[in-house]
Amino acid sequence: AVTVGPSDSPQILLGAVQMLKGSILRFAFLDCMGALIQSPYEVWRDLNAPEDPDRPRRRKLVHFSPSSSQDANGDGHLAVVCSERQAKVFLMPSQACLFVHNITESSFVLRADVVSVCNSVCLACFCANGHVMTLSLPSLRPLMDVNYLPLTDMRIARTFCFTNGGQALYLSSPTEIQRITYSQEMCDNLQEMLGELFTPIETPEAQNRGFLKGFFGGNAHAFDREELFGEAAAGKASRSLAQHIPGQGGMEGMKMAAGGAVGELARARIALDERGQRLGELEERTALMMTSAESFSKHAHELMLKCKDKKWYQF
Repeated sequence: AVTVGPSDSPQILLGAVQMLKGSILRFAFLDCMGALIQSPYEVWRDLNAPEDPDRPRRRKLVHFSPSSSQDANGDGHLAVVCSERQAKVFLMPSQACLFVHNITESSFVLRADVVSVCNSVCLACFCANGHVMTLSLPSLRPLMDVNYLPLTDMRIARTFCFTNGGQALYLSSPTEIQRITYSQEMCDNLQEMLGELFTPIETPEAQNRGFLKGFFGGNAHAFDREELFGEAAAGKASRSLAQHIPGQGGMEGMKMAAGGAVGELARARIALDERGQRLGELEERTALMMTSAESFSKHAHELMLKCKDKKWYQF
């Protein structure tokens, strides 16, 4: 026997089961024009704040406001699903698969995010082999595939994340955050985005202090000689008065002259040492020549004594 329920009983339409390669990493929704639909959120409220009895107590739930194009086209929207090896775009609520793209076959995706770049949305993926890939939405057309960084540290895989504007962040060390960009617009504006350690501020001009305020005031004020006796305060001096005009040399010239004298003395001392060394060598040569002369005189005297008593025919 078959039991049939009443005709007015609620019915649920079950859709087909969609399969993707690998585990699901990211799930996002787009409207019919390809704009990202933000998930609804609740307004944050401080629980420790003092209660105001006059303030109405109600929970405000902020929903995404659909665009005019979405109102014209009905309730249809797109679902973007990204797994470790594949990405698909479905038309909801019919669950018809519109676009499919196999991201990688030899590796797998570690991180995938739907981000906004240059007033459009795209799917950014970071693979285990170090490739950073971007796919257009909703067509899933490859836009970029760059071999950036091989997975050498599990810290990178755990902390890598994409942000809007074509940027990504990860922890390169326990205390260092590395930021990269894959957008040409971001690279062009990088110098303008760099911060400064100090903010340059022009030094304000000192206020003019009156005589009585400076005389009776307790704060000491340092005066300059030019301020007290210069031409700016006392006026231009008479031509009959003597005026000291410092020369161009001054102390610097004296220092240069003293340095030149010290250099000359050092050179004279070096020349004197060289002369003494040469005189010592000359004395040694003279003593050697004297010794040679005495030896020659001795041998000549012995030869003279030996040949003194011999006749000419005995030679």
